Amino acid sequence: MRAALCETLLQVGRADACDAAATGAALAAVRGLLAMCASHVDKESRYLHPAIEARARGASERVAGDHEEHLQAIADLDEDVRVAEAASADTRDAALPKLYRNLSLFVAGNLEHMIVAETAHNAALWAGYTDEELTGIHDRLLASIAPAEMTGILRWMVPSVTAGSRAAMFAGLRAQMPPPMFAGLLDCARSHLAPADRDELDRALARRGRGTDRGGVPLTGRRATGASTATGADDGRGL
Repeated sequence: MRAALCETLLQVGRADACDAAATGAALAAVRGLLAMCASHVDKESRYLHPAIEARARGASERVAGDHEEHLQAIADLDEDVRVAEAASADTRDAALPKLYRNLSLFVAGNLEHMIVAETAHNAALWAGYTDEELTGIHDRLLASIAPAEMTGILRWMVPSVTAGSRAAMFAGLRAQMPPPMFAGLLDCARSHLAPADRDELDRALARRGRGTDRGGVPLTGRRATGASTATGADDGRGL
């Protein structure tokens, strides 16, 4: 998520109002980011916050309030995108800086929000649940992500995590997915990696036997490392 937030902000900042193609690509990137963020809010609200509240009442209240603000910000940014899309080349000079400023505030708020999720929320989950229970929460959340959405998430996550986290993630996916589906997902993910990183991932997967490693269950087994939430990297840095 951090990679998507920061790169999209930079793309909007680079967009030249006189370049229709660059502006269109930047606005499309913002729309994709907003859809990802709205889904992220939905997943946390449906799977993580109820689990936290079941064992630590009140522990998710602050972030639940953040979610309401984020959804309003998403709606406001969507309107900024609409205005920029409808603007002429002359008026786009004003529309793009406005979008950039508002997106900057949105990025800043999300970065702060993720720190709370990766510290206070994970601490509440680890204190309240066994690893087996956390695996169940993780698996239910993962199953709710449609293949097309997963492809979009991996486009940002895969290049942004460590080699070890990446290998564990794909070993886990391989153990849970039909081979043709996994092969398609892996091919898509590999297209976003540098050659050296692709080779390292291939070697790591070759060393792991299919079905013997669930891999990358970030809510479990990381009780002292500041792991991310169920949709993030296992060391808290990827999303």
